[in-house]
Amino acid sequence: MQYMKLDTIGREELLAELEAMPDFLEEFCARLSAEQITLPGPQGSFSPVEQVWHLADLEREGFGARIDRLRRESDPHLPDFDGAAVAAARNYRSMSLTVGLKAFKAARMRNVQELRHMTEEAWSRSGTQEGLGKVSLCDIPSMIREHDVAHRQEISRWQQGAGA
Repeated sequence: MQYMKLDTIGREELLAELEAMPDFLEEFCARLSAEQITLPGPQGSFSPVEQVWHLADLEREGFGARIDRLRRESDPHLPDFDGAAVAAARNYRSMSLTVGLKAFKAARMRNVQELRHMTEEAWSRSGTQEGLGKVSLCDIPSMIREHDVAHRQEISRWQQGAGA
């Protein structure tokens, strides 16, 4: 759903939904043991600590960078964010869950504030995202929400598989 097609209330509800994701992650992770946070999910999907760091890095290096570049540049080429490759290269499983949660929350709040204060004119700025095609700034909030939904589902499958 394109952000610009929403009324003021719909826009605010979408941004509030994006703001809620860090709290969802914190609540999920608060109940986990040290062993559970590194336990992979079904079919080798991300463990909880990998989920957190993937979301933190994507929020900064993917969504945050796209927001900044679309706002500042004329028709930028936006690289894809290869989450699996980044996770392997950075060895997310060895990283601090607490630091990852803080990094994600800070990046998400920054992005939501950027989006909340965007001028009407800025929303139509666009570029080309690798593997996706033309993308406009007004597409970004829904893209983030879709990604959040996918990770909430992965976390649910992890909980079912891990018995958490």
